[in-house]
Amino acid sequence: MEKKEQIRLVIALVLSFLVIFGWQYFTAPSAEQQAEMARKTVQAEMKATALSEKVLPSTEAAPVADFKPTAGTPVTVDTPLYTAVFNSQGGILEKFILKNYKDTIEADSPNVDLIGRKAFSKGPMGLILSRGGDDELHTWKYGEWAFTGTDLVMGEHDETKTLTFTGQAGGFQIVRTLTFHPDTYLIEETSTVTNLTATGVEGSLSFTSAAKSMSAEDDRYNPTRIAYLTDNGREEESDREDLQEKGIAVTGKLEWGAIESNYFLFAIIPSADDAMLSGGMSDDIFRMAVTEEATFMPNVAKTLKASYFIGSTDRQMLNKMPNELSDAVNFGWFDFLAKPLLIGLNFFYGYVHNYGIAIILLTIIIKLLFWPLSQRSYGSMEQMKKLQPMVAKLREKYGDDKQRLNQETMALYKTYKVNPMGGCLPMVVQIPVFFGLYKALLGAVELRHAPFIANVPFTDLPWLADLSAKDPYYITPVIMGVTMFLQQKMTPSAGDPTQQKIMLLMPLIFTFMFLQFPSGLVVYWLLNNVLSIGQQLMIARASKTKVATNA
Repeated sequence: MEKKEQIRLVIALVLSFLVIFGWQYFTAPSAEQQAEMARKTVQAEMKATALSEKVLPSTEAAPVADFKPTAGTPVTVDTPLYTAVFNSQGGILEKFILKNYKDTIEADSPNVDLIGRKAFSKGPMGLILSRGGDDELHTWKYGEWAFTGTDLVMGEHDETKTLTFTGQAGGFQIVRTLTFHPDTYLIEETSTVTNLTATGVEGSLSFTSAAKSMSAEDDRYNPTRIAYLTDNGREEESDREDLQEKGIAVTGKLEWGAIESNYFLFAIIPSADDAMLSGGMSDDIFRMAVTEEATFMPNVAKTLKASYFIGSTDRQMLNKMPNELSDAVNFGWFDFLAKPLLIGLNFFYGYVHNYGIAIILLTIIIKLLFWPLSQRSYGSMEQMKKLQPMVAKLREKYGDDKQRLNQETMALYKTYKVNPMGGCLPMVVQIPVFFGLYKALLGAVELRHAPFIANVPFTDLPWLADLSAKDPYYITPVIMGVTMFLQQKMTPSAGDPTQQKIMLLMPLIFTFMFLQFPSGLVVYWLLNNVLSIGQQLMIARASKTKVATNA
């Protein structure tokens, strides 16, 4: 491979970086995808309309006994992981406060509340009862509810505990039983619906979620989105404009749906195989409903079940959840690399208790694993460097005859036993590892607010106090760019001045890209550059020693 071809390969790799890291800026559903979404929505509407036209024979309704509605009051559930506040009017969530996570890194920062004040009116964890077609009841708005229990306080070793809310809405009696676990974010629901009218109905029950944005609106690397898993695989929609104007409608075998960011999620897990999902965004609130169809016969109790997972994207906890909820944390194409890298990262953290140091140790291990490949790569570069004067003479001699120049150049490489691919392929092999670590560090909840160096030395200025956020002063990206420039100067240069200028632009391009990256990733790339420079210096020194010895 000629030097020009090597330049083209490097440029292609840079473009690959730009494409992959810029994906979240420019991705949008294709026309075919939009058409498919519209088709699914129409199917769901037709199905609902068909159900509304089915009417069962009338029978005498049974009277309701001992139901006394009460005014909505707050009901608190306190566990080691969270404090949840429900409203007895329908059993909807007012707050869901995570005890182990703060809004910011400030000492007086409040804990994360995944619901938010504005989402309460949208009925998070509410029930929507359909009596066929578009006849829907938001039961927390149009029902009367009673609650006779007490607040729950759960210790780490307690058994599960329950809350029960009883209500009437639109001629139906509803009994909601919520089961809480002290050691997970899972909440299981059993809802029993009794038709108190004299007419049977083909309808449905929807389990709902509503939450404020779990990330900043302009955070392209950590967007709040609606994700779901069906038998066709995992999909997601993060475009806020599309969620507001079009929404999503999903049919098929739904395993779960979730409002999520990189670090938090509000998921609904249906028990029925034919559940449907609908979702969207309104008034800056993300909303989602998982619907299960049901036949409500007069005076017959119908029980439907679903589960909620409201909390952090703790992978160990998600791995224990039903319906493959662990797929809510997904690292894309590099999932198979990102997860083992996170296991290694947490292994080191268990000893050093600092994720910045853990990243450094992981970087060293990765470098050692790739050391033989890097050694071959840099060794090949040294050999190529020695041949540059000869290649330059060949260019002068055969510059107008490209075919002859290629033949003579390859003959030169063959004579000196130099593999022109040797300097490229070992580096290409390492690119997926970089992307895997990029996705891992971007999506690992462990890195959120994890400090490396809390302050700029000898000052009170916060610096690398959050490895999931960018370097506030851009110190590490700039140093990283300098190390890339040094590497570039140590690499054999192309004979074409234009190509040399293009290669020298690479450090500038990468520095610009890394300005907004999580500081944990910049630390990795910076240290990797420093180790690579050291390795190149070792090889260059060994080569000079060998030449001096032979002389």
